[in-house]
Amino acid sequence: MMNPIELKKAVGSGLLSFPVTHFDDQLKFDEAKYRRHVEWLAGYDAAALFAAGGTGEFFSLNPAEIPQVVRAAKASAGKTPIISGTGYGTSLAIEIAVAAEKAGADGLLLLPPYLMFAEQAGLIAHVKAVCQSVGIGVIVYNRDNAVLTADSIARLAEECPNLIGFKDGVGDVDKVIEITTLLGDRLVYVGGMPTHEVYAQAYFAAGVTTYSSAVFNFVPALAQRFYGALRTGDQATVDEILKGFFFPFVALRNRKKGYAVSIIKAGLRVLGQNPGPVRPPLTDLSQEELALLEKIIQANGVTRIAAE
Repeated sequence: MMNPIELKKAVGSGLLSFPVTHFDDQLKFDEAKYRRHVEWLAGYDAAALFAAGGTGEFFSLNPAEIPQVVRAAKASAGKTPIISGTGYGTSLAIEIAVAAEKAGADGLLLLPPYLMFAEQAGLIAHVKAVCQSVGIGVIVYNRDNAVLTADSIARLAEECPNLIGFKDGVGDVDKVIEITTLLGDRLVYVGGMPTHEVYAQAYFAAGVTTYSSAVFNFVPALAQRFYGALRTGDQATVDEILKGFFFPFVALRNRKKGYAVSIIKAGLRVLGQNPGPVRPPLTDLSQEELALLEKIIQANGVTRIAAE
């Protein structure tokens, strides 16, 4: 396990991703297939992988399943750091955080609390309680009903030494600039918009130079090529991949609610893998939508993975 400073450095060193969580036909965790998938992804130089994160259907996992997923990821990822999701109300978030740490997680991604909107004082107390419950590094996910101000983040950074990162899924770049300017290198900053690649250029200008890539699950080489082009200022390659892959991909993703997760599992299915279905209340892509996704993938020269 990494200490928080080591994890912060690792997270900021390259592209991140969220492995999907594999299920069988009865919607039970399929550990063997998940481990093979994580091992495959680890070969594409992700800076860190988020186990049981948003794309990993954290919201559909029960608390007992999360450390199982974390242990499986740790056993398969080699030297790649594993960051576990945690969330819901404070008590349950602490319970999940402690279990994930015991299972070997190198860090935590604190997702928004369940349902309720709260004042800044309540959000600060929530984040602080989770940070103080563990010794590993924590990244707070700013989105939905858990949007922290720059002053709140600064206070938490002062009071919680193991708060190492800020991930933004809101999209207010001016607020992100305020946070990065105020906190400087105290935190590592992570882009977290759905299919973040289409927002990445604006976030790079705001000082957010890494992000979590969901499509890394099934097109890791393409995801790394795009990220490399961003980092080196290769605008021609950035534009080529945006127009040829990401824009049509996002148009298909936006057809139905919940497809930000479903389409990632569908991508693996198109390439010959079987991650299993998404759990309700999410729904899988239709056959017609799968065919459209296959055309997008094929048009970008991606070949099938060896069948399981």
